[in-house]
Amino acid sequence: YLDTPPRVCSDYWSEYRHCKSFLNRFHCYYTYGTLPSCPQWLEDYNNCVAWETLKDVKAKEALQRSERHRVAEQKKFTPVWQLRQEPPKDWNMPLNQEKPTDS
Repeated sequence: YLDTPPRVCSDYWSEYRHCKSFLNRFHCYYTYGTLPSCPQWLEDYNNCVAWETLKDVKAKEALQRSERHRVAEQKKFTPVWQLRQEPPKDWNMPLNQEKPTDS
């Protein structure tokens, strides 16, 4: 049970303003071919303010649900490289920077 939102409310407002900015919209359209969806940031900001000022339980639950969804979305993407479970066997060996060249 948390008494404060997961982020400061101004963070949600900053994310919303960034999302609506011309440069971000241009970048998203150029990169992905679509405009970014920003209403969730505004809704999260409003829920955060309601949670902090009015202690609104519904706003708290909605904000927590939104944060859980955001974290789940971030975990969907697989890493580009395979992550190591342990370092290579020869990790502590000196680098051979002066390899003889065959010329």
